Amino acid sequence: MTALLASVTHREEALLAARAGVDLIDLKNPGEGALGALGEKEIRQIVETLPEHCLSATIGDLPLHPRKIASAVQATGNLGVDYVKIGFFPGGELEPVLEALQPLTEHLSLIAVLFADHLIALPLIGAIAEAGFKGVMLDTARKNKGSLTRIRDLAFLRRFVTVAKDHDLLTGLAGSLRQEDIPRLLPLTPDYLGFRGALCQSGRRTRQLDPQRLAGIRAAIPTPDPVPLTLAN
Repeated sequence: MTALLASVTHREEALLAARAGVDLIDLKNPGEGALGALGEKEIRQIVETLPEHCLSATIGDLPLHPRKIASAVQATGNLGVDYVKIGFFPGGELEPVLEALQPLTEHLSLIAVLFADHLIALPLIGAIAEAGFKGVMLDTARKNKGSLTRIRDLAFLRRFVTVAKDHDLLTGLAGSLRQEDIPRLLPLTPDYLGFRGALCQSGRRTRQLDPQRLAGIRAAIPTPDPVPLTLAN
């Protein structure tokens, strides 16, 4: 079954998401880009407040530089989240980054985030799996260009999920998704559907979570069995 991922920006939003039954609470700062990072203090506060909840955190919109990426991943992982999300933006040193991150997958669960509004070579998913990542998500980098379902057709999204599952990766779909996208995406059986803007006041991702919007999307996604958390071997 498909679980619900909701992005939050501070402790109060995290508590609201937890009370609403969100399966994976994602910690990020939408004011700082597609995968803007929260500060260490905010992440620690949420981890301490919700020790039993499944949490992920982004490392920020960083260029693919091996040393910078590895340092940010380790620092974020040290804060106690269950998953660390890394954006694979165009350009940079892709293979050296994967090589630098592979040792970290022995003690951290890493999620690669690919962007539907940039060129994607699906064989990259195999390289991500070989590097020891726990999962891969498809998101959008330019939030003003429309939702994931406008940028990519269902055939591509189905292929993305299938290829990732063939490599035993957790899968997620996100990117300005709306409640009306849910019936179209659930048959693709991603492990997670991710939301931010659709959960917020006036549908704007930089505003506060709206409890009614959150409840509506929670109700539209059947409550799944828990996704087990296991570190890579």
